[in-house]
Parts: sequence; structure tokens; C-alpha cells
Amino acid sequence: MILKKIIVFILLFPLLIIFLWSFASTWSWPNLFPEGISTRGFVSIISKGNGSLEALINSIAISFCVTIIALIISIMAARALGLYEFKGKWIIKLAMFAPIIVPITPVGMGIHYIFIKLGIANTLLGIIIAHLIPTLPYGIRIITDIIEIVGDKFENQGKVLGASKVKVFINITLPMIMPGIITAGSLIFIVSFSQYFLTFIIGGGVISTFPIIMFPFIQNGDRVIASSYSIVFVVTAIIILLILENAVKKYFKLQNHFYL
Repeated sequence: MILKKIIVFILLFPLLIIFLWSFASTWSWPNLFPEGISTRGFVSIISKGNGSLEALINSIAISFCVTIIALIISIMAARALGLYEFKGKWIIKLAMFAPIIVPITPVGMGIHYIFIKLGIANTLLGIIIAHLIPTLPYGIRIITDIIEIVGDKFENQGKVLGASKVKVFINITLPMIMPGIITAGSLIFIVSFSQYFLTFIIGGGVISTFPIIMFPFIQNGDRVIASSYSIVFVVTAIIILLILENAVKKYFKLQNHFYL
């Protein structure tokens, strides 16, 4: 119990500091609390001309598209990896971690070169495809674990009872792997939503997202505005994830679910 409280404190304390900074006018050492209250950071976000709200909408739309596409690919790949045995399976599982292990800078430069040749650099499509590279390993891994646990015995029983492949997938497979889909979708959305370097290099500054707007304020040392952007970033991600999770759970009428 004590360990749980310590972990919660470690996770929430940095957010508390950021929250206090977002409303601080000045906060100098050695004061434990801000010397004044100001909404300068949030006013800067909602003010016209800086493009923050438009960038936030772009980030949500891009991350949502990436999540849907990545989940579709992840489910198909996870079924192959989780239900079938074939030569080279372990190589594929190992290769899935390459986008996570390999530094993003050389990967991003290589992707940008290829996308220039394909004519999709500096486009929304290019950014969405680029975001699939770091997000797919998470989706495939999580859903593969779920499918390995669930197996295909219930699917086979449904087929024996006369259900078509489509009905088996919709009425049996999806509800059973939905905990993994929710977990994978949440992680995919967060990873895509927080992408800075890939979005910057592939988008070429043409496509503006919230991390691209936020990052310069973090770099230049304006803690008030940087903290305000960070709070909006975190709150937006949490709200979107809660809405998506509740919508999916309500649709499939899930009462209990587990996360890996």
C-alpha cells in the first residue's frame, strides 16, 4: 500500500509542478510556491495568430487516423503471429522492436529521403505513414499477447455452430481481444500524439501539430508558456483516451477488462 502511494506520488508530483508553473507569474528561488498568479500561458495558447488550436486539432486528427490504421494492421499481424507457427517467426517478432531500438534521427532521415522520391513528403499522408513506424510495434506486441492467451478455440466453436467468418470475427474475436485493442489503441494514440521529430522532418514545417508548436517554448526556457502547453497536451490526451475507451466499452458492453 505504501509502495503504491509512493509510485502515485512520483508520477503525479511532476504534473503538480507543471500545473503550478502554468499559472505562475513569477516563481523564483527559494520560494516554495509561485509569487503570483497569471494566465499568460493559456492566453497565449488561445490567442489568434499563433495557430495553437489549429495545431491541436491537426494532432488529434492525425493521431486518430494513425490509431485506426495501426490497429487494423496490428490485429491482422497479431493473428498471424499468435495463432500460427511458421519459419522465421522469431525473426519477425525481433524485427518488430527495431523502430523502438534504432534511434529515430537516422530512421527519420531515411524515411524523409524515400518520401521525397515517392512525392509524399510535406503531406498529411506522409506524416500518417511515418507515425505508423514507431506505433505498430506496440500494437502488434500487445494484441499478439492477447491472442496467444485467448487462442482460437472459441472461434472454432462458433464456426462449428454455423457462424460465418465475419460473424465470428465481429461477435467472438473482437469482444475477446477488446482489452488488448483498447490498451494498444491508447498507447498508439499517445505515441503518435507526442511525435515531434518525425512530424517536423516529414511535414517540413508545412503541417503544424501541437508538439511542433510546444517544443520551441520548452527549448527557449519560458517555463510559464511551456507548462501551459504541457498541461493542455496532457489533458487533451487523457480526455480523448477516456472518450474512446468509454465509447468502445459501451459498444461492446464490457464489464470487466484487463490491461497488459
